[in-house]
Amino acid sequence: MFVVCGEALMDVYVGAVTPVGLQLDARIGGSPLNVAQGLARLGLPVAFLAGLSTDAFGERLLASLRAEGVDTSLTVRSDAPTTLSVVSVDALGVPRYAFHGTGAADRQITADNLPSLPPQARALQFGSYAMVVEPVGSALRMLAASERSRRLVAYDLNVRLNVEPDVQRWRTVVAGMAEVVHLMKTSDEDLTLLYPEETPAQVASRWLAQGAAMVVVTRGGDGASAWTAAGQAESGSPKVQVVDTVGAGDTFQAALLCWLEEHGLLDAASLGAMDAAHMAEMLDFAARAAAITCSRRGADMPRRGEVD
Repeated sequence: MFVVCGEALMDVYVGAVTPVGLQLDARIGGSPLNVAQGLARLGLPVAFLAGLSTDAFGERLLASLRAEGVDTSLTVRSDAPTTLSVVSVDALGVPRYAFHGTGAADRQITADNLPSLPPQARALQFGSYAMVVEPVGSALRMLAASERSRRLVAYDLNVRLNVEPDVQRWRTVVAGMAEVVHLMKTSDEDLTLLYPEETPAQVASRWLAQGAAMVVVTRGGDGASAWTAAGQAESGSPKVQVVDTVGAGDTFQAALLCWLEEHGLLDAASLGAMDAAHMAEMLDFAARAAAITCSRRGADMPRRGEVD
């Protein structure tokens, strides 16, 4: 079983003015939630470890997870509100983002109420802003460190400066995670935000030296790269008619984990020893899955049969 740890939220799009207010369109979101649902659609057993509200938004998030077959027994429920990411467009068509998350339910996990992992959990997936906000960030980082010797630990940065604008805070958390994570995955956009003076290869080299067994960097339509101490591999991206890229990175991460599981390589030693040919095959599989998501509206991730 995979356990995905992080946040779930609602993306709220502001629509037309009405006589008494505004039209709002609230949609299920959150990178970790997407990864959990992506794994489930690929046919893998997965549980979601996150704080969820008992409000109407939280109930909808819970229902969505269950509908996809995600185990929700590790969710921590509270009456704190659901995080809302509000998106509006000004008169010139420029989007504006307002994030409402202080004190929200997805931050309410602490070292004291952190759920116990089921014995069948083989891999932990962490990511996004839940790793840098408190108290949940400290609890999840502690969990990653404590489980490193027992389970595969994966981390997808998903830098969100609209949530935590302090770049140094992100750098500190990422550096700490590189010491306990086996699989580090990020995007070239994340690296530009955090390390504009360095190339992806330089950052990957540093993370490997700190303790990561494999580093993967995606480049959107230009493909992806993977590094281990044993070598490096590249992969292109399939050409598709892009509708939007929402959920593409989350799909890529879910597909990476799926490929590793299916090939019996879901452990640190196998990651570090993987040759370039197998890394390229892994990247190709993940890129095909992500391309399918890009060809559809929203984070509509593929099922296993579609990727083949």
